Amino acid sequence: MLVPVFIFAQSEKNPCETLIKINTLIQEKHYQPKPVDDSLSVYVFKTFLSQLDDDNNLFLEPEITVLKKHQYQIDDYLKTKNCSFLDELYQAYNKSIDRYEKVIATIKKEPFPFSSTEVMHFSKKAFPYSKDEKEMKTAYRKRLLFDILKDVAETSKNKDSLTANFNSIVVKSKVKIFDKYECKTSSYRLSRKDFNTKFFSVFCSYFDPHTEYFSDTEKSNFLSQVSADNLTFGLFLSINDKSEVTVDDIIPGSSAYFTEKIDAGDLLLKIKAKNEEFIITCSSMDKISEIINSSNYKNADFTLKKKTGETYSVSLEKKIMKDYDNNVYSYILEKDGKKTGYIKIPSFYATFENGKTNVSDDVAKEVYKLQEDHIDGLIIDLENNGGGSMEEAIKLTGQFVDIGPVAIMNDREGKKEILKDLNRGMLYSGPLVVLINGFSASASEFFTNAMQDYNRAVIVGNQSHGKASMQQILPLSDDKNPTEFVKLTLEKFYRITGKSNQKTGITPDVFIPTLFDKQMPRESSQSTALENGTITSTLRYTKVLNNNQKAIELSKKRISESTDAKKLQDLDNLINALYDNTLPTITLQFSKVFDEVNRINAIWKEIEAVNETEFPMTVERNSTDVEYQQFDDYVKTNNKEKIKAIKSNLHILEAINIVNDLKQ
Repeated sequence: MLVPVFIFAQSEKNPCETLIKINTLIQEKHYQPKPVDDSLSVYVFKTFLSQLDDDNNLFLEPEITVLKKHQYQIDDYLKTKNCSFLDELYQAYNKSIDRYEKVIATIKKEPFPFSSTEVMHFSKKAFPYSKDEKEMKTAYRKRLLFDILKDVAETSKNKDSLTANFNSIVVKSKVKIFDKYECKTSSYRLSRKDFNTKFFSVFCSYFDPHTEYFSDTEKSNFLSQVSADNLTFGLFLSINDKSEVTVDDIIPGSSAYFTEKIDAGDLLLKIKAKNEEFIITCSSMDKISEIINSSNYKNADFTLKKKTGETYSVSLEKKIMKDYDNNVYSYILEKDGKKTGYIKIPSFYATFENGKTNVSDDVAKEVYKLQEDHIDGLIIDLENNGGGSMEEAIKLTGQFVDIGPVAIMNDREGKKEILKDLNRGMLYSGPLVVLINGFSASASEFFTNAMQDYNRAVIVGNQSHGKASMQQILPLSDDKNPTEFVKLTLEKFYRITGKSNQKTGITPDVFIPTLFDKQMPRESSQSTALENGTITSTLRYTKVLNNNQKAIELSKKRISESTDAKKLQDLDNLINALYDNTLPTITLQFSKVFDEVNRINAIWKEIEAVNETEFPMTVERNSTDVEYQQFDDYVKTNNKEKIKAIKSNLHILEAINIVNDLKQ
């Protein structure tokens, strides 16, 4: 009777087996492993529940009270190999979804008034769990009414016209919003495998935010993000402001291209893959992303809708294609009679997965092209570059410093390895500016650290992400074809000064305001992030002699006097106020909701107007690319979007000004 009882389907293995393997690997190899104790239990319990029910909309308070018996016990369950608690959590979760489905169906059947004296409250934090089903039903009815009134308010800017036609418009909005809520049921549902996978990932995140559990599919997804060539159906997709998935572009030569049916702007309705059908509006975006990006899905049937209303279906097969959005590219920027080279590095890709090229080689090619056009200086844009291959970061760093150390690696035993550029000379030795923001992380920060420490470049933009750790994907078993992996944090890197930007990020030499800077999810916002630290460094290195400091002072003065920078800062302050402060309560009546919706929409229009502003500069392809790409219609379209993005970026404009100052 003392033997633990496990309640698993015959096809499911005991999740404790996987958890024990994960913990063993972490304890043996993680850079800074933590003990498996009550602290782990509390973190994993609370974090897992918040991931299952992030707004406290599904579970009831009495259910959480019962489940709380596990919050200090997970470490003990692991030691006794008893993971039956996951069965209880899974059953409770499924029960909550069944109840959600029932509550929405009940509200739909009942009379539904389109006006109420009740008020809608908003909060940055999740509201307390409902005490019972009656209270939950009241909360959902209020949310439904608010969303319906909001949908009506967004159909027109003319309040009088909407008020006059309210009764006819609101009926259509009701159908639309109820359909949306009913659809959520499908996205909430998790297979037992997906449920366990989510739990494994939460367990890993206790040790640090970048230690992750990967199934073979998730591993494939991750590697595809740091590869310049990928298996692809040939569709670039995006989510619009109505949460619809639309086609942005089609890659020439791809399966999607040869259908001769799909056009940019078409709406994706559903995907059928491996005999499963996924309606887009009702499915988890993680699942849709998995089908689109994972090498585990090679074929799929897509149903799309034209702007004219025509619905059609196509069968697509993935091919290995160049990922244009993840490849290095360059332009010539002209201002005040001087030419500045511009190189965008979207990620530090390498020959992972299906990759056929790597960042360091591609950057070298672009530098050679730009030098053929006799540039006066160079901008390397690492904004929104989340990193990738550290080996590529080391190679790229070596191309812009003469010779010497570039970083210090430190492992769990305190063993330090000096990473060096052993090749004398530089690929490019002229004036250099590096752009960073809150999404610039890991390998991007590695490169930027060295450029700043060697005084090689002026760093422009915003505080970087703050990730100074290295990970490696390790299998959980010695099987020939393993299916489970952990991306494990093994080392931490330090600057050649002995300092680390872990959790704090890199401070740019010149700060320029940017919208949503405070909302960027930096490392410091992660509760389990590794702490910052310093080590003693006696490394000898020679800083580059130049007039960077003078250019920095001139730039700071220019930004302090810039009306464009002030406009950005003022608007960002307004955005911060929206996110930092609780929104006012709204009476659930159309007039009140309309006024609030239009107040918020007015701010978004300001944001859109700022993003559309183009600054005075000429942007052209380098002469080599002009010659080779002049007959490629896809590249021409792609270029228009990239040029527009460059011209509307104040950071790039100021980087050009700095390059011009450095040439004086």
